[in-house]
Amino acid sequence: MTSQHLNNIRLGTFLLGGLSILILLFYMIGKNKNMFGKNYTLKARFENIQGLKAGNNVRYAGIDVGTVDEVQIINDHAIEVVMSINKKMNSIIRKNALASIGTDGIVGNKIVNINPQNPPASYAVENDLLHTRLPIDTDELLRTLSKTNNNIAVISEGLKTTVSKINNSNALWNMLNDEAFNQELKMSARNINDATNNIKKSSSSIQQIVLKVQNGEGSLGKLIYDSTLVVSLDDAIYSIHQAGNQINQLSQEVRNDLATFNENLTTGKGTIPLLLHDSNMAIKVNQTLENIEKSADNFNQNMEAIKHSVFFRGYFRRKANKAP
Repeated sequence: MTSQHLNNIRLGTFLLGGLSILILLFYMIGKNKNMFGKNYTLKARFENIQGLKAGNNVRYAGIDVGTVDEVQIINDHAIEVVMSINKKMNSIIRKNALASIGTDGIVGNKIVNINPQNPPASYAVENDLLHTRLPIDTDELLRTLSKTNNNIAVISEGLKTTVSKINNSNALWNMLNDEAFNQELKMSARNINDATNNIKKSSSSIQQIVLKVQNGEGSLGKLIYDSTLVVSLDDAIYSIHQAGNQINQLSQEVRNDLATFNENLTTGKGTIPLLLHDSNMAIKVNQTLENIEKSADNFNQNMEAIKHSVFFRGYFRRKANKAP
């Protein structure tokens, strides 16, 4: 009796142990634990892990390479995720790899995605902290999609109303069915086409002109690219500048002479101011002119007397006869 009871206890203990091992094995397989391979640890820090928990998958470029071992709160804005990675990945994952939190499918479990970056860096080693990217906020995305759907519904309703008005508009359909309107519309299209062709032709002509200018052809091209013309133009500008300086100098001299003349005229210096201001000089000049006039009159009388004298009368007559 006692032996049978002991055997039952041993059998129950064996069954419980086997069942526990089987359950643990199923758990390890379900969480993609590498029971027979070696692992190493990598870490990443996020501000919000969005429901990520221990046992969730870790993927590198879309391939399962490990699991989340632990989630630790570092401070009020940093949560550290400890990941157990297959040892074979120690020659694949590099220090500059970027970790982000994603979703397995649309509404599946949260996962950690690790993606390579350029340029390549050295390989990540035990307990390295990977760079992270802000995860997509699913709730915010759903709110945005909801708002977008509402906007689309409003736009759709507006389009529906517009189409309904167009369908019920007799004036619009009459205009579209009007043959004269169609002819005018075609004419307008042809005019636009002709204007476009003219613009193309003008553009081609402008391009040809620009090309000639770039090649140094024509007056404008020579003016821009001909160095000798530029030198000649510089010389001409310099000559004009010199002439302008000379004219300015001459004008200054004339102004100085006029100023001197005005000063002399005011102060009475020189011959002209003396004639203008000295009354005695003016009397003498008048007397001189009167004497000259009397002398000239006497000279004319003497000449007239000589003409009528016996000795010179014949000479003046012959001279008068020879005059035309």
